[in-house]
Amino acid sequence: MTAIQTAIMIGAVVLGTMLTRFTPFLVFGGEKPVPKYVGYLGKALPGAALGLLVIYSFKNVDVLVGSHGLPELIALVLIVLLHVWKRNMLLSIAAGTGAYMLLVNFVFTGASGV
Repeated sequence: MTAIQTAIMIGAVVLGTMLTRFTPFLVFGGEKPVPKYVGYLGKALPGAALGLLVIYSFKNVDVLVGSHGLPELIALVLIVLLHVWKRNMLLSIAAGTGAYMLLVNFVFTGASGV
């Protein structure tokens, strides 16, 4: 890509990000009450998105070969325990991801089964 194409791409990304961040404040800002449906979506979607991520993360785990899903299970248990203990989503996700990466790269290296 040329420098001009790169600048246009960066500008488009910045503009898209700004639109998605500022639009809710422009539409629902001020004294207007937030519609009940939007409030419901704000409460329901985070849990639904996390559930979708859990399903996506475990969809290709084969418990009959390789490490038998142990790195994934250990990371999941760590995430759940940390989240119940500290109630910090960023800490839970970062620690679980780090633990999983360490497990698959250093502990379960020869058990890939692929």
